[in-house]
Amino acid sequence: MAIRIVLTALLLSIVAACTPPAASQPTAIPVTAAPVATVAPTTIPATATPTRPPAEPTATSAPAQERMADVMFVKAVQAKDGAWTFSVTVQHPDTGWEDYADGWDVVAPDGQALKVNPDDPFTRLLLHPHVNEQPFTRSQGRIRIPDGVTQVTVRAHSLSRGFGGREVVVDLTKDSGEGFEVQRPQSPATPQSQAPFLPDGRIAVNAGAEDGTLRVWQP
Repeated sequence: MAIRIVLTALLLSIVAACTPPAASQPTAIPVTAAPVATVAPTTIPATATPTRPPAEPTATSAPAQERMADVMFVKAVQAKDGAWTFSVTVQHPDTGWEDYADGWDVVAPDGQALKVNPDDPFTRLLLHPHVNEQPFTRSQGRIRIPDGVTQVTVRAHSLSRGFGGREVVVDLTKDSGEGFEVQRPQSPATPQSQAPFLPDGRIAVNAGAEDGTLRVWQP
């Protein structure tokens, strides 16, 4: 009986030695939340709405001057009877019947447009567009310039824009200038058969010369 008790105790000791100890449960450590700093709200001052800069000019906002009718050159020729013929070169971006250069004027210093017929709208009426002919030149004769007028202004008219383009001032006392040319009739030489005789028997030739020079010829 004693032997059985000893053997049982020995067996229990062996079993206890072979059995791993139970894992210890982790001890829960209470976690204290860190204090959160309270940030006072910052007031942002209101700023003015930025002003948008003006838009750069584009082709569609180009000044009307770019589409006006411009006088490029004027040739004025005086006939023997005193009447003038003006040949005027005009440039305008004609697009058709809705927009083209429809006339030009020869204007006296007092602002009067010099016309062949008083009822005409312009000194020279242009009857159709010149889309494929730019610049173009058209003439008008039988223009009478009042006595004492030595300077006129030539201007062109746009059907859609009116006047306002480049003008040319023509000095009728000069042969040429900026943008113009003037031609006047030359005084013909007096034939010797019709020349007046001077008291001493010599013949006066070109007695009516423009420069006032009296030329004589000794027969």
